[in-house]
Amino acid sequence: MKLVDVHCHLNHELFKEELDEVLKRAKQNGVKVVIVSGVNPPANREVLEMAEKYPLIKASLGIYPIDALGLAEGETGLPRHPEKINLDQEFKFIEKNKDRIVSIGEIGMDFYWAKKEETSEKQADNFRRIIRFAIKIKKPIIIHSRKAEKECLDILEEEIKNQEIPVIMHCFSGNKNLIKRAAELGHYFSIPPNIVKLQHFQTVVELVPIEQLFTETDAPWLSPFKDQKNEPAFVIESIKKIAEIKGLTAEKTAEKIWENYLKVFEDEVQ
Repeated sequence: MKLVDVHCHLNHELFKEELDEVLKRAKQNGVKVVIVSGVNPPANREVLEMAEKYPLIKASLGIYPIDALGLAEGETGLPRHPEKINLDQEFKFIEKNKDRIVSIGEIGMDFYWAKKEETSEKQADNFRRIIRFAIKIKKPIIIHSRKAEKECLDILEEEIKNQEIPVIMHCFSGNKNLIKRAAELGHYFSIPPNIVKLQHFQTVVELVPIEQLFTETDAPWLSPFKDQKNEPAFVIESIKKIAEIKGLTAEKTAEKIWENYLKVFEDEVQ
């Protein structure tokens, strides 16, 4: 099987001492691509360095909505960027390195860590600017939409009218109507390994065609195993559960999702 993890954070401090082992286990489990997502300028530079060093890793450069505002969400284990992100400056950096990356993300909106009534207008403005930039450089986008699922979909529908670029909804927590709406818009959904214990992600898989599904880990978070941090090798757990729900073999499920990866990210990995 050829497996893919389209969203994780291997630059997290929890992986610093064992990254080689984590990647080795991923390879042993059939993982062919691991997309590591940045969240701010220092993280983006780390991700690029990792992608240069490790053939298994692909870079996705992101502007996390909370970081973009210069806010913090507690200790994340990821590089800090204490002030507001200068979007134009970061756009220049990303565009300069566009041939070294496969996507833009994670980006989006978040009303869990930031108060909606205080930040919605600025978050929406930032999100629109980033989407327009991604369209300009023709890269898929990976969306963070925590407690802002409807707002993100509204903006995506307005800004991406003709599916100019692929949209991947990372760890989407919207209700059934929003899941159906996003699927009808042609968006993709990446499914984390904790699908094995969360009914919500099982519902996403039930409602969304396999042609619009991906596997992710969001490592080190969303582990399928109690008291064990997540890692790319565990995407096999997503594959097995998706296969069960769709009535397919694990092999056929992995094949379909690998085809989705090659199509959406236009990667030449074989």
